[in-house]
Amino acid sequence: MALLEVENLKTRFRTDDGVVTAVDGVSFTLEKGETLGIVGESGSGKSVTCLTIMGLNDPRNTVSEGAARLDGVDLLTTDPESLRALRGMRIAMIFQDPMTSLNPVKKIGWQLEEAVLVHRDVSRKESRALAIDAMKSVRIPRAEQRIDDYPHQFSGGMRQRVMIAMALINEPDIVIADEPTTALDVTTQAQILDLMNELQREREMAIIMITHDLGVVAEVADEVIVMYGGQVAEHASVDDIFYRPRHPYTWGLLGSLPRLDLEVERLEQIPGQPPSLLNPPSGCRFHPRCTFAMDICRTEVPQLLPFGEGLHLQRCWLDDATKERESARTVAGLQQEAS
Repeated sequence: MALLEVENLKTRFRTDDGVVTAVDGVSFTLEKGETLGIVGESGSGKSVTCLTIMGLNDPRNTVSEGAARLDGVDLLTTDPESLRALRGMRIAMIFQDPMTSLNPVKKIGWQLEEAVLVHRDVSRKESRALAIDAMKSVRIPRAEQRIDDYPHQFSGGMRQRVMIAMALINEPDIVIADEPTTALDVTTQAQILDLMNELQREREMAIIMITHDLGVVAEVADEVIVMYGGQVAEHASVDDIFYRPRHPYTWGLLGSLPRLDLEVERLEQIPGQPPSLLNPPSGCRFHPRCTFAMDICRTEVPQLLPFGEGLHLQRCWLDDATKERESARTVAGLQQEAS
């Protein structure tokens, strides 16, 4: 049994304009020590998928279906008290913006200690010691003094380290990282990714990395899910995504990477806009933006089917020969860049 099994996950939001299907039939498994990257444009359903697993969507306007089993316990159907006990202890989340996720009027130490006291029967003195250890584990210097600082006294990179410390303080089995390096400069981003890799090796935890940055995916992921319009467009190993991509949307993402070997004024881009999840297009959701769209793409919904051997799932009506040709063309461009 996998550590986490997500099966046919669907999430709908009731709005004044109608029902928005933000996640539509997402399935995957996650093993101990594995890193799963989830990539896609804004609004593709990446964050909502993980918020649904964590039980953090507003229940007043959210309907969730499917299953998300953590060691056999379905997080979608378990009672709220049991879910709160699991959340933060067995499965934790690093949120996108540490400045808005941290309480600006509470000291860093208080916020870290609270994460301990909610789940463990320890004294304030013990929780403070654990908070200092957590800060040291994420390489925050002078942890004994800085534990009494406020969030605004930390740089962006250090605030992100605090968020990582908070997520790891109870040594969870799974950490969900939602765009953990988006607001950071390149050097700090590399430091944060190296830190997470090191902590993962030490603790054998599994990571779900939500990002729009394919460079981050290439560096940390074992498997990759490419999402579009609330659905999985492609799911494969990180090597297959970069060297044997099989979906036009993945080709577009890879083709829009910056090129260092060519003098260009504009990057390649995928034409059009992401679909409205309130009123998604018929057939394949990517067809209005796809240069390979055929008549069947506009009317029939493609299924997520295996391609070749091993785990490589893709949702596209194109024939295998075309997929092979366009995949080779995309990869050739990436290899030219690397050389």
